[in-house]
Amino acid sequence: MRRDAIPPSTADQKLLDSHHRDEWKTKDAWRALRILSEFVEGFDTLADLPRAVSVFGSARSAPDSFECELAENLGAALAEAGYAVITGGGPGVMEAANKGATDAGGMSVGLGIELPFEQGLNDWVDIGIDFRYFFVRKTMFVKYAQAFVVLPGGFGTLDELFEAITLVQTKKVTRFPVILMGTEYWGGLLDWMKRRMLDDGKISAADLDLIQVTDDVAEAVRIITDADPAGQQ
Repeated sequence: MRRDAIPPSTADQKLLDSHHRDEWKTKDAWRALRILSEFVEGFDTLADLPRAVSVFGSARSAPDSFECELAENLGAALAEAGYAVITGGGPGVMEAANKGATDAGGMSVGLGIELPFEQGLNDWVDIGIDFRYFFVRKTMFVKYAQAFVVLPGGFGTLDELFEAITLVQTKKVTRFPVILMGTEYWGGLLDWMKRRMLDDGKISAADLDLIQVTDDVAEAVRIITDADPAGQQ
């Protein structure tokens, strides 16, 4: 749906809205079936996907920005290394990574999300799914990826970054590389994590080792292949 046809609220908002308790008994059970159908669609569509890497970053980045150029080069390098590239399917960094992968002859995947403003999947996506529920979409990002690469972005990008770190830290998933690209952009956050979280005992030094930082595309791909049993063959 586009323009005036887009509803003013999202499926996530309706599901999580605590102000309409009267709907919990009449509508939530049916919503469970819709949620199940999204999992089924995601699993069925992506089951035959080759080994892949999820790339995150801002939808607001200009095509000529540093991070978009970096994302396009990364997408191409990952494709050349035999990996599919998974993004949120939107514009900005996501589109650049998809473009790089497609231009290099690789598989380009876009996992979109229902939002109260127009976005849609970018033109470089080979396989695309539009989700209503963030938590279903997040499952697909993790389940089918051998690594996460996180480029400069906003709240959504931070959400994906910290969820990945938390899943690895708590051993909810087998450890996989979480790579930050854009050292200048992420520097302040990393300094704060060391200066406040680590010094206050909220995290351990080993937790910081879960994150790797580089601006070098070749190094990022090497980190991924070194951690990937299939990439070492």
